Amino acid sequence: GARVASGGAGALEASANARAVAPREEGVDRGAFAKFVELVERRPPTAPRDLLELVPAADPISVTRVEPAEHILARFSTAAISLGAISPEAHAALAEGANRVGARSNSGEGGEDPARYGTDAVSRIKQVASARFGVTPAYLRSADELQIKIAQGSKPGEGGQLPAAKVTDGIAALRHAQPGIDLISPAPHHDIYSIEDLAQLVFDLRQVNPHADVSVKLVAEAGVGTIASGVTKALADIVHVSGADGGTGASPLASIKHAGLPWELGLAETRRRLVEDGLRDRVRVRVDGGFRVGRDVLVAALLGADEFSFGTAALLAQGCLMVRTCHLDTCPVGIATQRPELRAKFAGTPEMVSNYLRLVAEDLRRLLAALGLRSVEEAVGRTDLLRAVPSPPAGLDPAALLDGSTAGGFRAVPFERPRSELGDRLAEDAVPAVLGGERRELRYEITNRDRAVGARLGGEIAAALGGESPAGRVRVSLSGDAGQSVGAFLADGVEVHLVGTANDGVGKGMAGGRISITPPSAAEPGAVLVGNAALYGATGGKLFVAGGAGERFAVRNSGATAVIEGVGANGCEYMTGGLVVVLGPVGPNFAAGMTGGLAYVLDPDHRLAAATNLDLVDLAELGAEDRHELAALLRRHVRHTGSDVANSLVSAWPLAAPTFRAVVPRPPGTAAKRYENETRVISTGNTRAL
Repeated sequence: GARVASGGAGALEASANARAVAPREEGVDRGAFAKFVELVERRPPTAPRDLLELVPAADPISVTRVEPAEHILARFSTAAISLGAISPEAHAALAEGANRVGARSNSGEGGEDPARYGTDAVSRIKQVASARFGVTPAYLRSADELQIKIAQGSKPGEGGQLPAAKVTDGIAALRHAQPGIDLISPAPHHDIYSIEDLAQLVFDLRQVNPHADVSVKLVAEAGVGTIASGVTKALADIVHVSGADGGTGASPLASIKHAGLPWELGLAETRRRLVEDGLRDRVRVRVDGGFRVGRDVLVAALLGADEFSFGTAALLAQGCLMVRTCHLDTCPVGIATQRPELRAKFAGTPEMVSNYLRLVAEDLRRLLAALGLRSVEEAVGRTDLLRAVPSPPAGLDPAALLDGSTAGGFRAVPFERPRSELGDRLAEDAVPAVLGGERRELRYEITNRDRAVGARLGGEIAAALGGESPAGRVRVSLSGDAGQSVGAFLADGVEVHLVGTANDGVGKGMAGGRISITPPSAAEPGAVLVGNAALYGATGGKLFVAGGAGERFAVRNSGATAVIEGVGANGCEYMTGGLVVVLGPVGPNFAAGMTGGLAYVLDPDHRLAAATNLDLVDLAELGAEDRHELAALLRRHVRHTGSDVANSLVSAWPLAAPTFRAVVPRPPGTAAKRYENETRVISTGNTRAL
């Protein structure tokens, strides 16, 4: 290998020669891979790592003394690539190929066909946030790791995007969205305004799936070390630093070309800050962004990474030709497309992915042996084994990457994560009855220290039944002031009734069941009873609140039915399904980005138009069917909450009906291309059903 300091070049040259031995074994063309490695290692300086050379730690050792490839492969994963950005066949092959060698594949934020859960084709890393596409309790429980995407290499800080042409019926069903419409996932600031908000989401995910790691994906840019330190304090298991290289072409050109920095810069800053803050042993560090060969992995390890992700290279292993028409849905090899005639050309196999990952691991073993190291763990953080190449290009100082501690052998030390005592107690009390076909009523006092109550129960039901409804039912009566995320990721079979108030995140990500909230006796009429981001990313279930809500109510709701008596700014933003009734004032920017679902809003003073973002929606008078549906919902709201507001409207019906307006998304433009999709369509149910 090139760019090796004196004393180790001969050993590495011998190692390279060894790669050419037995050019074909078990379908693996080792000779071709050796040529590939040589091309990468001898290229002109292209990335910061090309300006660094390796320094042996000791005399070379036999490769047989280096940890086996299986141990190294456990540190590998495929980068987040969504089902939608690439075809179902390519997505499943990535997952199965990674699973076969003990690595992890990342689902991306597009959801996953439930038929793959529990099979060799399951994505062990599920990318989530409160409102990522297709996030259900069953989706979360099918994972070994849950990844919160704050950023990605091609579009840091932005929400994910999928062109309308790729949103076929099958993809739309998996994402709980409408076919033929551009899909934009909310940027993370919609429910993560601070490290405290992030810590709450980490907590929520750990409740719904206590067996999964939680990772947070950050972008390699100036200041990432500070954020990584905060993520570690938020008790994430893994900090993932994503470099500028990569992206499937579904992003805007400006994002792909001009967003983010090389991973080496972000990783070096992350390592320095975590060491300075005394946090390096609290978290694992993962990196991605243009990894090709073993040397890339080795440099990343020496700069402080524990784990490594492969994106473009994994697609190349499947047969990607880098035509760069991903966003046009015209991929000629059936990878980045949803068109049936092109998908039929896909010739990739799981073996191609697993063979490539294994070859990289073997390449890394030989490099470790040449440096006198026996494992990746011995390499992690050893910046003393790197130095700048002689005479780097003018104006570039790669030595800056090596500042900070040179202590190696970092290892995250497991420690006890906080739990929701009341949430655990509820799950223990309710699961046997719900799964056993019984009906049970449970009562608890709740305080604002009790967070994510109901998430563990929703997760346990999903683990047992997937997305199916249980035979039993439990009614949970709570009284007091609930902490954040009450009813998050709730599932069918559970009814939660709260007398009191609730903090942010009520019903976040709920997939079924019912939540009803009534004010305490001392509450003022029209009081706000729930905080921000209620029903954020909900895919089902029902919420009835006899009071108002804060900001960002029902953002990215894709299937829940709700009645609320007032909302703050950004209500119903990015909605793709479901039904929301608002019986009170509406804050600004209502229905921005709303492409599906329906909202009925009480508008006696004709102020709704001024508060609504009319880019994608229209305001309409209610038809006979709408009035019938709305009246039924109001009666149900009265029954569950005793709402005076709803009761007065029901009493005055039908005179009250004309004071409502319907907020209706416009249909897809005629220019949007649609293709029939052979993917099995997952029914999202009738979102307007009561």
